[in-house]
Amino acid sequence: MTINKINIEDTLKSVESLLKKDKSISPQVRAMMELLVVVINLLVTKLGLNSRNSSTPPSQDSKRKRGSKRKTKGKKKSPGGQNGHKGSTLRKVPNPDRIETLSIDKRTLPSGDYKVVGFESRQVIEINISTEVIEYRAEILQDAEGKQFIAEFPSGVTRPAQYGASVKSQSVYMSQQQLLPYDRIRDYFTDQCGIPLSAGSVFNFNREAFELLERFESIAKGQLILQEVLNADETGINIKGKLHWLHTAGNDLWTLFYPHEKRGLEAMNAMGVLKDFAGILCHDHWKPYFHFECLHSLCNAHHLRELEWAWEHDGQKWAKKMQSLLLEITAAADKAGGRLSNAAAKKFRSRYRNVLTRGDRECPPPKHKSGSKKRGRLARSKSRNLLERLRDYESETLRFMTDKRIPFTNNQGELTSG
Repeated sequence: MTINKINIEDTLKSVESLLKKDKSISPQVRAMMELLVVVINLLVTKLGLNSRNSSTPPSQDSKRKRGSKRKTKGKKKSPGGQNGHKGSTLRKVPNPDRIETLSIDKRTLPSGDYKVVGFESRQVIEINISTEVIEYRAEILQDAEGKQFIAEFPSGVTRPAQYGASVKSQSVYMSQQQLLPYDRIRDYFTDQCGIPLSAGSVFNFNREAFELLERFESIAKGQLILQEVLNADETGINIKGKLHWLHTAGNDLWTLFYPHEKRGLEAMNAMGVLKDFAGILCHDHWKPYFHFECLHSLCNAHHLRELEWAWEHDGQKWAKKMQSLLLEITAAADKAGGRLSNAAAKKFRSRYRNVLTRGDRECPPPKHKSGSKKRGRLARSKSRNLLERLRDYESETLRFMTDKRIPFTNNQGELTSG
């Protein structure tokens, strides 16, 4: 990384070299200088992270250009879909709600005899927002002794005037799916529908929907446990001003969201799905997932971003090669119908290991300094940790290429949670 034309990495290496050569520095000063070098390295590493080379969301990119115009090279400059985009053409419906026949003013025609031979039709699609009020009148019968009998109202009709299910469901949809503020939902119902609705009512509708989902939650958990493949993820959310984690487990059929104060194993067990799941779990290598006794598949979108960082920040050529190789493998798997033959998979595995072997030469593990009494595992660089993880979890990284059920990325889980 270069700041004000100063190459930070080269400067830090120069400082480290001088510290080793200068024997006049006291142990206390040397320790302090070495600590400062470590801190600066950490800060530089953090500055280099963005949404292309890490899990940092695009909204948090420090140098993100806001409001900039998109590049139009090779694309249409006019509004609408770009070349190659599959559009959605508005089509006529077979049974229109209303037909208006337009007759020719014969006074505008030359004199003569005419007969109708057909029609040319065009349709205009409109939206009609209207309020429907249903009044239920329960018949009252009275016998000779004056005792009265009243017909039963439909289930749920308990008040002289109340909101119907369609109003409640529309409100919940606008609040929970479209994420509109309560006051704006109130304004919509008042201004567009003529229905007086308070922000408090919107809140109550959401709470009622939440309570009704209890049975669905139980069904969803049972179904998710039986699935062959699940995507799992967790993302931070704000609940009453405090950080919580929204855990998700799902696929294209079922999805369950579960908020919890914790991010790790405690929350995952409380969710009640993964502890009984025996299929294939796709995730982003968050360590608590490996506590579950099932097959694991790692998200290669995360690997691609981390490899991008290793190439951009550390200049790791092996990382660039691995990035290209993973993209080549997924393209080949897609072309083969989602699953490579054993022979093709074996060749790719060999190339995968060769790239990592090259990485060992380019990014070797750290060694204990001569005379050092320190024991245990030495700290690795970010690139070295990535290399070792790709080697240790080769099966989980490449599982997608021999099983068509397994996706290349964990995007299904990330889209539902993030």
